[in-house]
Amino acid sequence: MADLRIFVADDHALVRRGLKALIEAEPGMAVVGEAADGREAVTQVLALLPDVVVMDVSMPELTGFQATEQLQRECPQVRVLALTVHEDMGYIRQLLTAGASGYVLKRGAPEGLIEAIRVVAGGGVYLDPNIAAKVVVGFIQKSPKEKSLKIVELSDRETEVARLTAAGHGNKEIAGRLELSVKTVETYRARSMEKLGLKSRAELVRYAVQNGWLKDG
Repeated sequence: MADLRIFVADDHALVRRGLKALIEAEPGMAVVGEAADGREAVTQVLALLPDVVVMDVSMPELTGFQATEQLQRECPQVRVLALTVHEDMGYIRQLLTAGASGYVLKRGAPEGLIEAIRVVAGGGVYLDPNIAAKVVVGFIQKSPKEKSLKIVELSDRETEVARLTAAGHGNKEIAGRLELSVKTVETYRARSMEKLGLKSRAELVRYAVQNGWLKDG
């Protein structure tokens, strides 16, 4: 299996060096590029098309939010993993809305970052354990107007795939679990998202929380 190709964006050289050393010490991962600001990150990511971008939130030129939004428009197949010191719900919501596939705190354990990279590379959503509860509470406490959901009919398979995706499982893992091909899983996921009128994994997580899909893990 080819190495996961990782891009690191952070405006501090020492942080980039540390992240690169941590990632490249892990079997099956390679850092293919790095950037010190958001604009440079977008330019290089569009050229390199890595599997995952580890994106600092606070950077010059373009912020992590702006860079993430642009990358999701121009190369949505590239997964963005936000790395930040911020634990405020506003930052978390903004990053997930921009299209980030995960949110990791800089104060977290190094192995958490490696796990997060693997999860988002596999198509899942990763939330740092220190802030996951905040995210769930934030989704549940949305206003009644924001909570209104249209009634749709999903098949059993579409529901299973959507629920497992929201729980953070990647396509390969879901395929093995349900004894389906990865292509079939992708089809079910796309179909369920379309029926539900959802455009991102963050929206799917919100829907899952509101409908009690994640209570059993």
